[in-house]
Amino acid sequence: MPEPLDEGTRAVLEMLNAEGVVHMHEGTPEAAREMMETMVHLIDEPGPEVGSVEDSLVPGPAGELPVRIYRPEGTDRTPGLLVFFHGGGFVIGSPNTHDTQCRYLCKHAAVVVVSVDYRLAPEHPHPAAVEDCYAALLWAANNGELLGADTARLAVGGDSAGGNLTAVITQQARDKGGPAIIFQLLWYPSVSAKNENTFEEGSMKEFSEGYFLDRPTMEWFYGHYIPEDTDTADPRVAPLEAGDLAGLPPAFVLTAGYDPLRDGGRDYARRMREAGVAVDYNCYETTIHGFINMTKAVPVATEALAESARKLEAALA
Repeated sequence: MPEPLDEGTRAVLEMLNAEGVVHMHEGTPEAAREMMETMVHLIDEPGPEVGSVEDSLVPGPAGELPVRIYRPEGTDRTPGLLVFFHGGGFVIGSPNTHDTQCRYLCKHAAVVVVSVDYRLAPEHPHPAAVEDCYAALLWAANNGELLGADTARLAVGGDSAGGNLTAVITQQARDKGGPAIIFQLLWYPSVSAKNENTFEEGSMKEFSEGYFLDRPTMEWFYGHYIPEDTDTADPRVAPLEAGDLAGLPPAFVLTAGYDPLRDGGRDYARRMREAGVAVDYNCYETTIHGFINMTKAVPVATEALAESARKLEAALA
């Protein structure tokens, strides 16, 4: 078992597990999206002021793709670039729900951040999100002057489902010969395949009930995102299943002690290391999945953001 839950995380879980609370998987995707937008404002501090924030549209595989662009205050040199993919099980979440995190990284790592509002399931199941995120990466890499960013210092990052998309897109960029990514930021990424043993081993079994991201919610996300005829061991769904992880850019992988996804993130970090990739790994033992969006309630959330900003800034230096 990890260290005991910290006081802030316990308080969040008491609120989420209280009698009468409706869980995401008990309603529609639309209701779950509204629930997440509301919940984030209750438990996440507003992000810091940055130089500018701009909503824009870029070319995507199915038409115009919304992005939110964060630019830092004036710096001594042209800032590097982070393309960010939000979490939410591929079903919920938006640039709004991850505004605090993008603002923090923009300010404290002195980078331009492009937050991608990719298409969500079930209206747009796999591989729509993958296609949107790769298109956004290509656009960002080719528009440094417009963004005011140095695209030779290009990073990708995301949390949970966004961590999955980060890993998938990074593998695709390697295999397709670009763009040249020099750093990947993975917050409690969803990287494993769904199969008959998914919930029978390790952290997926140990923390599948009572710790926010429970088994019914994960099955609800999987059911909406992955079409029935999809090979769930396809690396575009489960990047941990890729046969070769050599040649990927350096990474910072962050997990949470009471997260069902903990072991998958740890194993992805280990396998990248074994393939010769430079990887930093840190498990925040006392907290749960999604804690980086709980800065108002969980103090280690700000610690994790600060550590991530330091890693990102150093990688793009």
